[in-house]
Amino acid sequence: MMRAAVLVGPGRFEMQDAPVPQPGPGEVRVRLEGCGVCASNIEPWEGQPWSTYPGAPGGMGHEGWGVVDALGADVGEVAIGQRVTMLSGNSFAPYDVARVDQLVALPDALDGQAFPGEPLACAMNIFRRADVLPGQTVAIVGIGFLGAVLTRLASDAGARVIAISRREESLALARANGAAETIAMADHWAIIERVKALTGDALCERVIEAVGKQWPLDLASAIVGFGGRLVVAGYHQDGPRQVNMQDWNWKGIDVINAHERDPRVNLRGLNEAVAAVAGGRVDLSALLTHRFDLTELNEAVAATRDKPAGFVKAVVTFG
Repeated sequence: MMRAAVLVGPGRFEMQDAPVPQPGPGEVRVRLEGCGVCASNIEPWEGQPWSTYPGAPGGMGHEGWGVVDALGADVGEVAIGQRVTMLSGNSFAPYDVARVDQLVALPDALDGQAFPGEPLACAMNIFRRADVLPGQTVAIVGIGFLGAVLTRLASDAGARVIAISRREESLALARANGAAETIAMADHWAIIERVKALTGDALCERVIEAVGKQWPLDLASAIVGFGGRLVVAGYHQDGPRQVNMQDWNWKGIDVINAHERDPRVNLRGLNEAVAAVAGGRVDLSALLTHRFDLTELNEAVAATRDKPAGFVKAVVTFG
């Protein structure tokens, strides 16, 4: 048996006994070292009209990394004792099971480092879908963990990045990751006018929305230039959205939903993420700011929602 976090009601993870999972054919079991806390955890944790309780042991944890400790049948690609990052769904627990084709070995260069691979894989996949080219102006709306990584990738690709976010410390983070311009996310029309001033009224060739709320989506739509591309990276899970189709039509923009569901694409993003961090292209040291024990998971999700001073991303660790 193991002690796993179980969502038993709105705002209430509890530690409960649960069976240690067993890997099936083509699967491995991983003894978790830690798991990132995703902003997408907030709404289910707070409770939604369609929520049911209790959840699965370890449920909602999808940013895990650790050490392989058991192999299912027909698994020869990895070995027991190998350190990996993985794409799975029940990693708020000491053990989780992943398909062998949904994990990536961590190189020696990352020994001892926390590695929430799934959000990094998302960043790589979003960036690919954005098709950022040198010399373009790219606005990123929302500078959290994802927005900061995308700022680094876009600036390294030769784009001029305009970062837009609510908190001054988030804008400072964007500048540290290569943003050429930063704008406080306070007044809708003032932001649009500032982007116009920075672009000679042309607006932006690429805009990435990385918040997951209605106003940031509206703002992102408004600052895409003619023939540009709006990339929806925010996770919109709290209800339907409205869009300004007249504006989209008039400007002739492309709209990309950058959430991937093809396991092969997700694995490619995970491989790229491991290479980017191991090679120094992405620095996690300033991004994984708050650490909690698994027994403090409620506090970790609350911090992800409330963003205390200096917050970028929380991870829970297993010790």
